[in-house]
Amino acid sequence: MRKPSSTGLLAACFLVALAGSQAAAAATAQEIVAQSDLVRNPEQSFRTETTLTEYVAGRPRNQDVLSVYSKMDPATHQYRNLVQYLDPPRDAGKRVLLGGGALWFYDPAAKTSVRISPQQRLVGQAAIGDVLTVNLAIDYSATLLGTETIQDGEHKPRQCWHVDLKAADADATYAHAEYWVEQDTYYPVKARFYSDSGRILKIAYYRDFGQRLGRVRPNEVVIIDAVDTSLATIATFHDSEFRDVPDLWFQRDYLPRLDSR
Repeated sequence: MRKPSSTGLLAACFLVALAGSQAAAAATAQEIVAQSDLVRNPEQSFRTETTLTEYVAGRPRNQDVLSVYSKMDPATHQYRNLVQYLDPPRDAGKRVLLGGGALWFYDPAAKTSVRISPQQRLVGQAAIGDVLTVNLAIDYSATLLGTETIQDGEHKPRQCWHVDLKAADADATYAHAEYWVEQDTYYPVKARFYSDSGRILKIAYYRDFGQRLGRVRPNEVVIIDAVDTSLATIATFHDSEFRDVPDLWFQRDYLPRLDSR
């Protein structure tokens, strides 16, 4: 019997190791996203103000200021959210509630709550779903596509994992997304969001990392229109604080009586 050559043995070992590393990479893709979730948002309840500024060809056009209250549901590990409009004055007091998988918009002038979709527009390229606190690892199934060096939102090179995200259920804001997460730090760097038909809707860059809510987190997200790149919206997170948010606030019937001071 002919003995296998040392070259053949090395090649076989390499193929086995490669197959093993690919399987391990696929198994860890969800963990990469979960670790990045912890960078974007804490697990304990909190409040943060979000300023959304729409830009056209680099010039600001519209601006909204929102107060977002978030609390993780211990059963699902997904967040419940309450969004309250602060500015402009014409919208002050309007509210959006995410609870039990449903989104409700409350207008104090009409005194009614209307069910809406996460894709409903806020300002410019920012939709309701973009300002809600979410755990991507819960809403999406992740697959690791590889590693690559990309330019971040401040034009600096970052060595990243490139992850493909597919919606795990109908409650996800987008049907499909690509996500770049910096290796070692798990910082979110970039994302592309797609429609059900596969069309790129928007591109997001996470930037201005600094201390917020107990650790280093992105303080800005730049959201760019994928079709017309002269259109962009910057979401800035500020005045954040840990806060015990009552469960009562996440009930649709309580929206007209809410006092969030």
